[in-house]
Amino acid sequence: MTKDLVEASWNRVDEWLREHAPRTFATLKPPAGHEEIGAAQEELGLTFPPDLVASLLRHDGAVDGAEAFRFSTHDRLLGVSEVLGDTRFMRAVADDLDEEAAEDYWQHGYVKFGSYGATSDGLMIDCRTGRDSFGAVGRFFDETGTSFGNADSLGGYLAELAGQLGRGREAGVVTFNGRLLWEWAMPARPEWGSADDLLPAPNEQLPELDLSCSPTDLLHASHLDGFEELGALLAVLPRERVAEAAQKQLRRLAVETGLDKYPEVRSALDALERGEAPPRPSQTDPLVLRLRAVLVQASAHRDVTRGWAAEKMAHGIWGSPYRSVYESAGIRSRLTVDWRTDLHADLGNPPLPPIPDDHFWGTLRNPAIDSSWYAAQYIQDQK
Repeated sequence: MTKDLVEASWNRVDEWLREHAPRTFATLKPPAGHEEIGAAQEELGLTFPPDLVASLLRHDGAVDGAEAFRFSTHDRLLGVSEVLGDTRFMRAVADDLDEEAAEDYWQHGYVKFGSYGATSDGLMIDCRTGRDSFGAVGRFFDETGTSFGNADSLGGYLAELAGQLGRGREAGVVTFNGRLLWEWAMPARPEWGSADDLLPAPNEQLPELDLSCSPTDLLHASHLDGFEELGALLAVLPRERVAEAAQKQLRRLAVETGLDKYPEVRSALDALERGEAPPRPSQTDPLVLRLRAVLVQASAHRDVTRGWAAEKMAHGIWGSPYRSVYESAGIRSRLTVDWRTDLHADLGNPPLPPIPDDHFWGTLRNPAIDSSWYAAQYIQDQK
């Protein structure tokens, strides 16, 4: 019976989370009650597949928040009350559509058990008894509606999840600071360019590099908020520590994108590490000419990542270290799933603070970070 597969699969998932992602495991709620599950079925006028009942009897969803347990689709596991609420909402949406449009969008016999959160997207299960699809797992998308093919049963879906955790990185499994994350890195682009490539002439027609950056530029707190606990750490560390990390991140980025092959780039990074800030250049400075040439070559090779890295290299060399870390880490997050661990190491591996909330940003006092919007919200909340 597939409900036995549900129990066996949750055993595997829970065991893995306890060992590798205890903070994520802690968000899984205790079992729901039989009466609560029965009342939900009665209210919806449906019979839940045995697999869904078995899963709810194991975990009544996951606590919402940044640390919540999520499937590889980034959908949070819902509890009974949320299953009710989300399913009722989807029914209301479908009721506003004509019959033909609603056919592939949402059926009253569908039940949502996983939610993406930011949109109505999520995982669903077919509860239409008497159909071959009864118990099948699908996914709903705001723009396109419902599609199946994820698994024939929730037991099978959870078994695949347990297998993904066992396969690790090849299945998108990443852990950091006791949390389970789902991420994939882009494959490396074919290598191109040479250290012997001649610099273009100063009068050659090339796209200009943005050199308007300044060490005093402010970074908006919302950018760091996306880095969660690492963002909070960056916001409270001394500027000198952040500047050191910015240099290390810039070096990593140069190596990973192939920019380090160019002597002009290596020389500039070497000077930064010696504490020698390069003077503000013109568009005809050798380093700037090199980066401008890379922009053209990157476009020709359709290497968007190296093009971005060339643009941001200027911000890292002549701009704010906070902006540099944010931009370097942002690009590196596309190249390696280790970007968080690397950034933490470059910051000196200090203890990580909790994932920041609006109160953290509202009370932050760092002259390099613009947290004025959060501060205004915090003041308003205190009234």
